[in-house]
Amino acid sequence: MIPTLEWLPAGVNFLDQTRLPLEETYVLATDYQQVATVIRDMIVRGAPAIGVSAAMGVALGVSQSKAADLAALNAEVATISDTLAATRPTAVNLFWAIERMRQRYNALAAANTPIPKIKAALIAEARQMYDEDIAACKAMGAHGAELLPQTGTVLTHCNAGALATCGYGTALGVIRAAVERGHTIDVFADETRPYLQGARLTAWELLHDNIPTTVLCDNMAGSLMRQGKIQAVIVGADRIAANGDTANKIGTYSVAVLAKEHSIPFYVAAPLSTIDPATAHGDQIPIEQRAATEVTHSNGRQMTPNGAAIQNPAFDVTPAKYITAIITERGVLRAPYGESIAAMVKQATGEPELAAI
Repeated sequence: MIPTLEWLPAGVNFLDQTRLPLEETYVLATDYQQVATVIRDMIVRGAPAIGVSAAMGVALGVSQSKAADLAALNAEVATISDTLAATRPTAVNLFWAIERMRQRYNALAAANTPIPKIKAALIAEARQMYDEDIAACKAMGAHGAELLPQTGTVLTHCNAGALATCGYGTALGVIRAAVERGHTIDVFADETRPYLQGARLTAWELLHDNIPTTVLCDNMAGSLMRQGKIQAVIVGADRIAANGDTANKIGTYSVAVLAKEHSIPFYVAAPLSTIDPATAHGDQIPIEQRAATEVTHSNGRQMTPNGAAIQNPAFDVTPAKYITAIITERGVLRAPYGESIAAMVKQATGEPELAAI
């Protein structure tokens, strides 16, 4: 377990992912505005971790409120929620977590619960979401481990590991679970330009767990697939549309197309909270555009000529037709994804139990 974030009496403590792998330091956010900054500046990143961070931000903001009555607290909750929701647009877990906290608050307020009890209940809700995330990742690992080769090399893109969750990982959690079950797996980690989440973060945490890892430049995957050196691909997700189209870190789409061309299975691992039934297909997923300096500069040095135009979308969308299976904490989804996703969401919302997906 890698402690990505932690609720403390003084605030929320975050492992600063901008300083890895060379420096392991922590940032303590002591109010909800600081939590928002931590999310926006990618000190914490990864859809599940962002969601739990936002929940803790809501709890922290409400716990520090000086509101004397529910009318005043209602206004503060709206401001806190809006501030956190404005940090990053693509990862649906952010909005899911804020909405869950809002619904918990609304139920308490409707019951005319005393404000001190509301504060305690929201802290408990956020901490429960932290525990649920770890349990969900371990369940994903159990469902997905046998999909990976008994012996072979698995490619991953970006970081969907302990650092992107509350401590175990989605895609890397599946790899961890396979290794724990005796699979002999080497990992190829795409460097994931321009932010280098693969080179900096995935390699760091897998080596931390003694899982053999080789960092690849992003443009190497196709050549290695052609040589038969990659047996499977597994990635995380920031939002999955109702039809299975999946938004993940920029470059994922290219890897998926290459995997399809070379008949290599391409798996997505993500919690059910990453599935957005309200988004019909991938064209409706908002794509975050990040600062040009992430592309133009490296380690503080300018790498591109002045005047060159820069494109820096943080994510791309992989159409469902390229995805072999989607691994969730409730089981493995397969095409047609529109049907299997709808059935799983229906099960999760308490509808009568359906046949196995």
